[in-house]
Amino acid sequence: MLAPVEFNSASPSCDCFAHRFGNAADHPERVRRYPSDMTDAEWETVRPLLPVPAWLRGRGGQPEGYCHRAMLDAIRYLVDNGIKWRAMPVDFPPRDRVYAFFRRWRDHALVKEFHDRLRGQVRETLGRDAAPTAGVIDSQSVKADAVVGTDSRGFDGGKLVNGRKRHVVVDTLGLLLGVMVTAADTGDRTAAHVLLGQVADVHHRLELVWADGGYTGGLIAYCLTTLALVLAIVKRSDDMRGFVVLPKRWIVERFFAHLMRTRRLVRDFERRTASAEAMVYWSMTLLMTRRLAHPGPGRG
Repeated sequence: MLAPVEFNSASPSCDCFAHRFGNAADHPERVRRYPSDMTDAEWETVRPLLPVPAWLRGRGGQPEGYCHRAMLDAIRYLVDNGIKWRAMPVDFPPRDRVYAFFRRWRDHALVKEFHDRLRGQVRETLGRDAAPTAGVIDSQSVKADAVVGTDSRGFDGGKLVNGRKRHVVVDTLGLLLGVMVTAADTGDRTAAHVLLGQVADVHHRLELVWADGGYTGGLIAYCLTTLALVLAIVKRSDDMRGFVVLPKRWIVERFFAHLMRTRRLVRDFERRTASAEAMVYWSMTLLMTRRLAHPGPGRG
C-alpha cells in the first residue's frame, strides 16, 4: 500500500487521491462558493466511488497537482452554467489543467465508470438491484453550435433541427444506461442497432426495452434474436388529441428535461461527439450525487 507523501505545506483537510498521494497539497485549498459545488455530504458519497488514477496504480504518468474535488467542482460548474472553457473562474485550478482532467476521463471512459457506480448506488438506495432489467430508448435532436463540423452534424427534417441527435437508453428510474451522439439526420433505428448492442453488452440482465413508433420494423426481430431483448413499442392511439402521457415514454422525456436544466446541454457546443457524450454523463452525475446526499421526494 502506498503511503501518503509528506509536504512542507500544512496538512490539508481534503482526502482526495491528489492530496493524499499526489502534489495537490502544494496548492492552497479552494473555498466552495457556487451552487454547483459539492457539499461535504456529496463529497463523502463521491469519494469512495472515484476511479483510481493510472499513476497511483503504477501505469505511468505524474502524480496530479490539483485537488480532485476542485477538479470535479470545476467541471460541474462548466456543465451546470454552460460557460466556455476560457471563462473558467480563477478560483478553480487553471483551465488547461481542468480540461486535461476532463479529456483524460473522457478518453479512458473514467467518467462513465464513475457515473455507473453512482447509478448503482442510487438504485440500491431506492431498494432496486444495481443491475437493471428494463429500460426505455428514445432520441433528442438539439441545435449545434458553429464549432460543430459538418462531418458530425445534420438536419432532422421531423424536428426541423440542424445539429446533432442524442440517442439514450435509461432505466425505469430515468437513470442513464447508455448514450450515443450522432448527426441529427441519423435515423433512430440505425443508431439503436449500435446503442442497444452496447447497452446489452454491459447490462447483461436487461431483457425489456420500451420504445416509440420510430423503432418499429426489423429492429424488433434484431433485438430478440441477436441481443435477447424484447423491444416493446408504445404507440400513440389515432384518436388521441393534445398532450397525453404515454406509459413508460414519460420516463425518458423527464430525463431529457433534466439535461435541459444543465445549460451546457441546451445545445451542442462540443467539437467531438465523444465530448458531447461525456457532458451527458457529467450532467447525470450532478443529479445523482444530489439524490444520494439529500434523499427524499422532489430532490435532485
